[in-house]
Amino acid sequence: MIYVSVWHVKKGRRLIDNAKIDDATPSDDDAPRTLQGRETTRWIPPVEHAATTVTTAVILAAGCGSRLRPATDAVPKCLSEVNGVPILEQQVRCLRHSGFHRLVMVVGHFERQIRDFLDRTATGLTIDYVVNPRYRTTNNIYSLWLAQEEISEPFLLLECDLFFKESSLRDMLEPNKVAVSRVQPWMKGTTVDIDADRRVTEFKVGHQTQSFGLKTVNIYSFSAATWDDMRRRLEQRIRAGAVDDYYEVVLAEMVSGGDRSFGTVDFPARDWHEIDTLDDLHAADRAVTTPEWDMSGRPRQGAVAVADG
Repeated sequence: MIYVSVWHVKKGRRLIDNAKIDDATPSDDDAPRTLQGRETTRWIPPVEHAATTVTTAVILAAGCGSRLRPATDAVPKCLSEVNGVPILEQQVRCLRHSGFHRLVMVVGHFERQIRDFLDRTATGLTIDYVVNPRYRTTNNIYSLWLAQEEISEPFLLLECDLFFKESSLRDMLEPNKVAVSRVQPWMKGTTVDIDADRRVTEFKVGHQTQSFGLKTVNIYSFSAATWDDMRRRLEQRIRAGAVDDYYEVVLAEMVSGGDRSFGTVDFPARDWHEIDTLDDLHAADRAVTTPEWDMSGRPRQGAVAVADG
């Protein structure tokens, strides 16, 4: 456990931009899809392929979840329930299902509740905690910067408000991947453009009026070399006082400068939900009762350790 509250611490092939979904595929949002684009004169390096499987995850769970009130008045955002299942319980289930061994939790708001919950439910995972004491006044870039004290290996980064199917992570176990989903009307946040090889060519960070056609799911995998580069850039931004930024600004910088490249993994829209507001929570409640999710018979709170034995 650590508590941190002070400052410390090529050329490749041609790009394709304006990513789109192949019109020849079925119109159903959840059908298999091929991500395509058009050629440009820009260049990016090939994706670094590390000969390792990611088995460490970092979950950013420090924030107050103010947009989800009153559901977060008495519990942290990650313990809000979708159809009776806490978001964090589903995330832990997915990590164990995919063979993860270690979890680093960045906590702040209601941190004791999160610790107690994981003590009961996350048997089989080694868990380390990083505390963000400035969670009320900083954004996720600060929480990720704090996590450098606990992370040196390749890892999966995800945010604590994502509810997704158990099988969703199977293609995210190789480093330097970005989970993406075709933009839907209700989706907000960072979008990306990709090339013909499904590599990210550009990020548009945050809530911009003009976005690309693919929304980031806020699940990323990084190699050790990529993380070393990120740590340096995070340090520069934090020292400059940019504690209210999104960490995606660093990824955008790396890609636009041609320093790093990320492959993409397609997450069908029906297979995941980002729970930012009460409307999001209610939509997820309705979705997971459909046959495609098959949440019936799932163990509830306190039973994750038994599920995958």
